[in-house]
Amino acid sequence: MESTFSSPAEAALQREAGAAGLLTPLADLDRVYELERIVGFVRDLGCQRVALQFPDQLLGDARAVATRLEETTGSKMFILGDTAYGSCCVDVLGAEQAGAQALVHFGPACLSPPARPLPVAFVFGQRSVALELCAKAFEAQNPDPTAPVVLLSEPACAHALEALATLLRPRYLDLLVSSPALPLPVGSLKPDPEPLERFGRRFPLAPGRCLEEYGAFYVGGREALPDPDLCPDLSRLLLGWAPGRPFFSCCPDTGWTQDEGAQAGRLRARRRYLVERARDARVVGLLAGTLGVARHREALAHLRNLTQAAGKRSYVLALGRPTPAKLANFPEVDVFVLLACPLGALAPQPSGGFFRPVLAPCELEAACNPAWPPPGLAPHLTHYADLLPGSPFHVPLPPPDSELWDTPDVSLITGELRPPPAWKPSNDPGCLALTPRPQLELVESSPAASFLSSRSWQGLQPCLGQTPVTGAVSGRRGIAIAYEDEGSS
Repeated sequence: MESTFSSPAEAALQREAGAAGLLTPLADLDRVYELERIVGFVRDLGCQRVALQFPDQLLGDARAVATRLEETTGSKMFILGDTAYGSCCVDVLGAEQAGAQALVHFGPACLSPPARPLPVAFVFGQRSVALELCAKAFEAQNPDPTAPVVLLSEPACAHALEALATLLRPRYLDLLVSSPALPLPVGSLKPDPEPLERFGRRFPLAPGRCLEEYGAFYVGGREALPDPDLCPDLSRLLLGWAPGRPFFSCCPDTGWTQDEGAQAGRLRARRRYLVERARDARVVGLLAGTLGVARHREALAHLRNLTQAAGKRSYVLALGRPTPAKLANFPEVDVFVLLACPLGALAPQPSGGFFRPVLAPCELEAACNPAWPPPGLAPHLTHYADLLPGSPFHVPLPPPDSELWDTPDVSLITGELRPPPAWKPSNDPGCLALTPRPQLELVESSPAASFLSSRSWQGLQPCLGQTPVTGAVSGRRGIAIAYEDEGSS
């Protein structure tokens, strides 16, 4: 029964965590993992215990990197190679259990702020970029030298964006270069004016300019990418980028380019379908997909309030990384909402084997908040923190007496008229209690009761007080095909 709701213990022993042996030659270890910068980071902080977080695909280099850093800094290094949720998030809980004073994160990262203060250094790696080929591809896709374009890249190619911009700036007048939104060093002053931070990147926009004016040229990925959902970073950009603006991706090795406009349209259509499924849902499962990202508790309370206000039942589930086998144990749940970092919320979509749809928090907000702008006018927010109070994108729930709660709504999937919510927010802003409608209507609309009544087997009848008390007797022995008392036939 334990393995039904979580990964079995034997799986952790049998799983191959990365390739055996070194993945990177010793001569390239310092360059690929930027060991000189990490040594300076550890020495500046004076840390004696440092945690090194590696994704599974880089664990083959973990021992060599840790040994090199211990010999150079004299500090104790701990390797964190197993995360309960996603390897793109900083595992501050694992670092605290090891008593670490700082953490170094290797590999792709979502750059979400951690839930607890801890000095963190990020090492994305340095993938080789063919600058000349990428520059020719950029010129082929952007013939107008006055069109505003922003250079984007996957984290491992971010080191080459400035060099690529140097080749393009003599001709292109309005070229913007993004950079990873790395945390500022302790004690450093924030730049004035502060650059725009979005999609885990910083955009140094000029005064009076906005990001929606720019097209995008993304350096990263492979030459034949079968599905953008397999690359959560690119999916996040395609969903959140301004519709109608050009978006091209370029393979850094060969310069092969692809127009991502059609792919972005399919992603947005899929998300609109998920919003409709959430509106039809009566039971919502809230999956806790992170414990190390800031404000996850506040976001969970916000999602629970949303579902209650829309007349839906919600259940909070902590199952680690979601898999089809785990979620199939809850057939009464109509949709699941994964509360995770922007990359983690998009990661479970490619498998296609989930019994119920898995949504991001933005889709649930659009489905349950009647004040949310209609499709095409509302941005797709990739981080749940953008939905919370204090964010410029936050849309509060309408008051209980608002006509928005009683607006007729027709399902685009079933074609039926959706009833108004059976629950409404309370008038007291400091209370999360909800105002019920008549008791009979509440019982009739109970999703759990409807699901139970539709099942052919509803469990054993207890018949309390009707069964006589008897002593315990020894039962049958053996296997079902031939019990011991049956003899041979």
